[in-house]
Amino acid sequence: MKIKEIHLLTNNLPATEQFYNHVLDIKTNQKTDQEVSFRIGKTEVIFINSTESVNPNYHLAFDIPTNKLEEAFARIKEKVAILPVTTDNYLSDIKLWNARSFYFYDNNGNLLELICRYDLQNQSEAPFSGNSILHVSEIGIVAENVQVCADDLIARYGLDYYAKQPKQDNFMALGDEAGLFILVDPNRNWFPTDKKAEAFWTKIIFHSESGNHVLDINHA
Repeated sequence: MKIKEIHLLTNNLPATEQFYNHVLDIKTNQKTDQEVSFRIGKTEVIFINSTESVNPNYHLAFDIPTNKLEEAFARIKEKVAILPVTTDNYLSDIKLWNARSFYFYDNNGNLLELICRYDLQNQSEAPFSGNSILHVSEIGIVAENVQVCADDLIARYGLDYYAKQPKQDNFMALGDEAGLFILVDPNRNWFPTDKKAEAFWTKIIFHSESGNHVLDINHA
């Protein structure tokens, strides 16, 4: 599965633009009074001005080359606080997935993750920069009943469970190494934080074996 576009809400377009320009070193692709978009590798990420009374927030993961984790970590921690995964470690070793990653918040409180998936051959000799971010590889989807949500997405789009992730009642992953929907319920914290997952409007344009699809998740 490939995530081609993600549309998210924000309460602060100018601060969002500044964060992605200066912290992630991603140039603005397009902007209006109501939205700003960024081309992050092969994925377009669009932030839309929100009318929510609370600040919408999401979980996104971005793939980076498998030989760039330490360099990316050093660059990002100069600009923003990295979240600890244990009391003395800031790098997450995801053994089941053969992956490592680290986490930080953007200006909106979105939980961002830069991840290396070592079963992929995507090494790079270029110095780490915003151009090193390959694409959005995960987006969190919050559902009251994770199993019902998974069944619906599988039926509608021909998706399957991610082979490396055992199913749990409150956590499931659909997709493959190239793109994943991370399904959680609202009682689960987003790892590695104590922050409960919350559901907000999201639109995802993605490609699977059955073609191109638009998933509009309306939580209103």
